[in-house]
Amino acid sequence: MNIQQLVFPPDLHYLVEHDVWARLEADGTATVGITALGIKLSGEIYMCRAKPVGTVVEQGRSIAVVELAKAIVSVKCAVSGTVLAVNPRLEEAPHLVHTDPYGEGWIARLALADFARDRAQLVQGEAVLAAMAQHAASFEANS
Repeated sequence: MNIQQLVFPPDLHYLVEHDVWARLEADGTATVGITALGIKLSGEIYMCRAKPVGTVVEQGRSIAVVELAKAIVSVKCAVSGTVLAVNPRLEEAPHLVHTDPYGEGWIARLALADFARDRAQLVQGEAVLAAMAQHAASFEANS
């Protein structure tokens, strides 16, 4: 798999093992979604349903479920917090997760619980591409 063709914006925080990201917003919230690698590994998403507003989510625990061609999979959350909003467009247009994973394909917005604690598990900046390449290689070795 050539991950060089995949995009990983350097300003995002990645929970590499679960193929998810978080973008810290100016208002102290975080927007979360699935990485381009996660989408490439899973295939086309036919449905994406986020946890409802008000749900408390821990880092590495489910923030949403997605329906793929042959499976229903839990999407993990890159950070801990309380769901403030879910992307209303995904109900009618789940393909946005594929076509714009870091923009219109976001899954949820959270009020952060303890970003200082969560940060230890996250990768950002220069280290992202190498971490994603290693993750993709381990995935290929196990498939």
